[in-house]
Amino acid sequence: MLIRLLRTYLRQYRKPLVFVLLLQLAQTLATLYLPTLNADIIDKGVITHNTHYIIKTGSFMLGITVVQIFCAVGAVYFGAKVAMALGRDVRHGIFSRVLMFSDREVNHLGTPSLITRTTNDVQQVQMLAIMTFTLLLSAPIMCIGGIILALNQDVPLSSLLLVAVPLLGVIVTLIISRMRPLFRQMQERLDNINRVLREQITGVRVIRAFVRDPQERERFRTASTQLFDVSLGAGKLMALMFPSVMLVLNLSTTAVVWFGGHLIADGSMQIGSLTAFITYLAQILMSVMMATFMFMLVPRAEVSAERIMEVIDTEPALAPPVSPLPAGDEPGRLELRDVGFRYPGAEQPVLHDISFTALPGQTTAIIGGTGSGKTTLVNLIPRLLDVTGGQLLIGGVDVRDLEPAEVSAAVGLVPQKPYLFSGTVATNLRYGNQAATDEDLWQALEIAQARDFVERMPDGLDSPISQGGTNVSGGQRQRLAIARALVHKPGIYLFDDSFSALDYATDARLRSALATEVTAATMIIVAQRVSTIRHADQILVLDAGRIVDRGTHAELMGTSETYREIVLSQLTEQEAAA
Repeated sequence: MLIRLLRTYLRQYRKPLVFVLLLQLAQTLATLYLPTLNADIIDKGVITHNTHYIIKTGSFMLGITVVQIFCAVGAVYFGAKVAMALGRDVRHGIFSRVLMFSDREVNHLGTPSLITRTTNDVQQVQMLAIMTFTLLLSAPIMCIGGIILALNQDVPLSSLLLVAVPLLGVIVTLIISRMRPLFRQMQERLDNINRVLREQITGVRVIRAFVRDPQERERFRTASTQLFDVSLGAGKLMALMFPSVMLVLNLSTTAVVWFGGHLIADGSMQIGSLTAFITYLAQILMSVMMATFMFMLVPRAEVSAERIMEVIDTEPALAPPVSPLPAGDEPGRLELRDVGFRYPGAEQPVLHDISFTALPGQTTAIIGGTGSGKTTLVNLIPRLLDVTGGQLLIGGVDVRDLEPAEVSAAVGLVPQKPYLFSGTVATNLRYGNQAATDEDLWQALEIAQARDFVERMPDGLDSPISQGGTNVSGGQRQRLAIARALVHKPGIYLFDDSFSALDYATDARLRSALATEVTAATMIIVAQRVSTIRHADQILVLDAGRIVDRGTHAELMGTSETYREIVLSQLTEQEAAA
């Protein structure tokens, strides 16, 4: 998965990567050449007292060092630039895919896990990439080049490499094989930390209301301790890596000095050659150590890549049509034909044979008991869910055959729990219509009965709104959400119990303003409050996912026992007949 991820997202950066590879090659070759020159200075300059040779060769070494520094800096700069671009592209890829997900995919993967995958998992892959471009590319070149040049200095002494390098490889392999499962557990327990923390921050009022602070602290401590235990295990293995490498390096150096000393005493090897050989040995083992450091990052990056690709490979249930049809001539006409819906894995459908037509200029109300399927029905219209039976048409065209942008342009949804984004009042109202003028915003606020409290805010339309709209009341949040839908100016308005936080007087004024100002659009209102829907052109009564009755308020009071029970639970007989 890691190779596939890198191949997919690095394909467009081939030219910069080739340039980085050339820079790494140049600086590594320069590094490898310096010990040979140093050996020549010792053998041909220092021992023979040839000052001219020392100065000439030393100047040449200085020039090679300048080239080495230049190439190393360039490789790090361009390598880091590509690695940062990789992280940006992968995050964008995950985010773009998540935006296509329905509630089904989001619930399956989990919101905390999606946050972790977009942040921490991408960071692990990005860290591997930057270390690869700045360190790992030079490691094999230095290792192979070092072995060749070490053989050039002394072949018999080079036989020590046959022991040191495989020994180091075995140690690294054993440690890495035990680290990989620990890294997977670390990411999963990091998901759990995010989940617990998110729940506690979101539900802090409930926690305090029920005085559950000690229990929640213990719950977070348990999750944190679980992550600590796994991280400690991985950290112990990582801590074992470097001492093992240094042990092999020091033992190898000692062996080289021991055997090399005898060769010098025998006259079969010169002092400069031994010095160069020790340097090459150190470079070979250091390159292995650099590769070792990379191998420490690879297992965690591989686990992270698997989690990232799981998101990217997840096909959204609400896929856009392959051959979309143009929008119909009547964008405000909504028609449901024998619509049914069943959640995946559910034994029974939530909705059965729902059929009705809503026309522009008319208000259709939906009422029913808890769990009757009202919100599910509303979510089918903007295609937040796909029907599993029948057809849902907007403007005479099945929503599954329309581009998502066409559906969004035709439908304005005010959800049961309105959500505002961090920013200002104006940025929230323009969320569905960036071209809206301030006059359009004030008009929408006027209709939504929100103008008065927005005018009282210190900066009016530029007043700040916190994430989720937590700095305004529930009723204000609902009215701003309604104003946002009005600024969008769709052909169909969906109000999913969007007046529940309003007092009766504000509710009445808002509905009156909608009836007089928004006359050409189709209104779909889901409500529990009878006073909100009693003047609708048609009222649909849902029970157990079926439309059991339909008609006006007056008609249903005489024909529908279910509707009559709902009405009389809120109004007296005289109020209901008024």
